[in-house]
Amino acid sequence: MTEGDSPRHPNPWLLYTLIGWMQFFWTANFLVAKVALREFPAPLVAGLRILVAFACALPFYWWKVHGRDQWTRRDLPMLLLLGVIGVGLNQALFIIGLSRTSVAHSAIMISMSPVWVLLFSAVRGVERVTARKIAGLAAALGGVVLLALERSKAGGPGPSLTGDILTLLASMAFSFYTVLGKHVNHRYSAFTVNAFLFGAGSLFLFPLVVWQGWSFDFGQVSTVGWLSMLYMGVFPSFVSYLIFYHALGYVAASRLTMLAYVQPVAATLFGVLLLGEHITMALVAGGAAILTGVYLTESA
Repeated sequence: MTEGDSPRHPNPWLLYTLIGWMQFFWTANFLVAKVALREFPAPLVAGLRILVAFACALPFYWWKVHGRDQWTRRDLPMLLLLGVIGVGLNQALFIIGLSRTSVAHSAIMISMSPVWVLLFSAVRGVERVTARKIAGLAAALGGVVLLALERSKAGGPGPSLTGDILTLLASMAFSFYTVLGKHVNHRYSAFTVNAFLFGAGSLFLFPLVVWQGWSFDFGQVSTVGWLSMLYMGVFPSFVSYLIFYHALGYVAASRLTMLAYVQPVAATLFGVLLLGEHITMALVAGGAAILTGVYLTESA
């Protein structure tokens, strides 16, 4: 069997309702993160977010599964690797990238995940590459080039090549985690995996927290800033990763990431309405090319 849906399905309505909430939390996260970045340096945002998520994941692990869901030494390196790549590296690249580019560009770059999942799955021999999928990959990469050519106006906030590249690398890291996560998904509960993910991610990012937080004046942070950080750690991190890993046991990795189609559209509209960002021809053309490429790779 290729990387298709698992035969043991839960209630489909409940499953896709949860996935819908996951997408909402992730979409809102682009805007909330921009608010947090007004008051915290980017590396500190990434580290504190994961520390909050780990603080949520650990009690649930002890309460729900400790003593019943025994992990083995054989799987420990994989669990730690998933945490470093899928949480630590992904979040550091995503937040630092978002601090240097627009919400629209960030959301569109993140939407490239299904393309990277296809490539990583093909390398591992669980996905067949067809001419249609190659065409989709070419279209998506063409869209990335179009977006990379867009620059913000002098003196104003907006997209940058550095921010776009960092966000693209964050998308690749999450996709790699998605493909690798399938190999331990059926042996452990979502609570167990989340505890290891955020634990390893916290250890990976802790030096950034110490480095940035040592001279940072936390007393200057407003209530809105702290609430933004709390939201990022709880909903798009702990809750959404819990839903994602649970859904990964029933839905193909490539199909699950494809459901993020709505993210770039919704995030772009929110960025325009709430943050004063602008819709440009390069943004429309590049975004359309990427979404078309993602569609081609997934509909083949």
